[in-house]
Amino acid sequence: MGVHDEEILSRVATGDGHGENSSYFDGWKAYDNDPFHPIHNPNGVIQMGLAENQLCLDLMQEWIRKNPQASICTKEGASEFKAIANFQDYHGLPDFRKAIGRFMEKARGGRARFDPERIVMSGGATGAQETIAFCLANPGDAFLIPTPYYPAFDRDFGWRTGVQLIPVRCHSHDNFKITEAELAAAYRKARDSKIRVKGILITNPSNPLGTTMDRETLRTLASFANEERIHLVCDEIFSGTVFDGPEYVSVAEILQEDPSICDGDLIHIVYSLSKDLGVPGFRVGIIYSYNDAVVSCARRMSSFGLVSTQTQRLLASMLGDDDFTTDFLAETRRRLMHRHRAFTAGLEGVGIRCLQSNAGLFCWMSLKPLLKDATAEAEVELWRVIVDEVKLNISPGSSFHCAEPGWFRACFANMDEDTMETALRRIRTFVRRADGAAAPRPKTKKRWDATLRLSLPRRLEELTVLTPRLMSPRSPLVQAAT
Repeated sequence: MGVHDEEILSRVATGDGHGENSSYFDGWKAYDNDPFHPIHNPNGVIQMGLAENQLCLDLMQEWIRKNPQASICTKEGASEFKAIANFQDYHGLPDFRKAIGRFMEKARGGRARFDPERIVMSGGATGAQETIAFCLANPGDAFLIPTPYYPAFDRDFGWRTGVQLIPVRCHSHDNFKITEAELAAAYRKARDSKIRVKGILITNPSNPLGTTMDRETLRTLASFANEERIHLVCDEIFSGTVFDGPEYVSVAEILQEDPSICDGDLIHIVYSLSKDLGVPGFRVGIIYSYNDAVVSCARRMSSFGLVSTQTQRLLASMLGDDDFTTDFLAETRRRLMHRHRAFTAGLEGVGIRCLQSNAGLFCWMSLKPLLKDATAEAEVELWRVIVDEVKLNISPGSSFHCAEPGWFRACFANMDEDTMETALRRIRTFVRRADGAAAPRPKTKKRWDATLRLSLPRRLEELTVLTPRLMSPRSPLVQAAT
């Protein structure tokens, strides 16, 4: 940035509100600079910081091959090119909204209903979060959010809107479950500080915990929102990734089974196809609100981030195939359960404990025994060794606003099994060498040595069975044009 840029550019352009200067995004940069490939770069960084679902893309590819007419880019569907390429209003294609509504119902076990007329499109969940923030709050207003939470919420919800996020501290001794006491304390503290709290923002299933909220907790949150006349925004983008019990409960189910629990005007859902379907590149975000004014305003604002009509048409056809979506969701859950069990078993083999989880594309693992001391600084120091030396991009808990040092999120669904096994071998090697380095010095708490370097083997049999393919995707960070 030039010397006088701050004088000629806006505060948004010259500030750091995007949050890119954090360890969460630093891990992305480390991967970008040295991406793993089993043949061309076997000692590169493995991307375990991206919550992306690549486990069932083969099912979608097979459906597309069998249904070429669903795309206007094939000879079977080209006759619809003109109709789809022409201007469409921001309500979205009716068939698309109907198919999205049915898919949302199916992902929630059929226990909630969604009216297509209340479905608003947006450019991904990022755009949906920002739009809902614009609709519900003014600059300087705040939302309460339980910790740990997705690092990019600070950007999505607050960068351009000026809305604050106020952490509600949750603790590992009760599996990071949000309590009414902690929620009320955070609300009172904000109010005493003259901060206007406009709502509560939650993720269910949780990112990064991979846990689902129970019915009673959701009822407590809805009741609290109703009593204080504040909004409850539920990010449910991982709802279709629940692979184990207890069964998933949506806030929509809570409201529909007991409308008196909360004024519907205060309840809003953010959804996306990026996680459940594994298509973040399609940029399909959804706002579902029970508030007519929010639906109207969000629909007008969606002009700034619409979903392309060719994407809508393809997905309307795919998601309208009930047999396909039923089989897809069932197979996704089966494969996620298999991958989760394999990954956590590999970690347990070297004494690494994970929070018990039943959803999501990641594990919340504790590396507390490897810390030099119980501080955020020691956590980041350990994380640097893991990224720079072990060559794994996992995300430190402090980047998720976790108050307890030593927790890390590791994603396991954005890679094939061979890459996962490579990552587990690196972890095993690191932990065992760390234990070995610490053995002669039993009085110290330090279990790793910053001078450790890993020699990562290239086994001949691996190279003969692996074919070149995308091991982990590219970073969404904007590349500098220099």
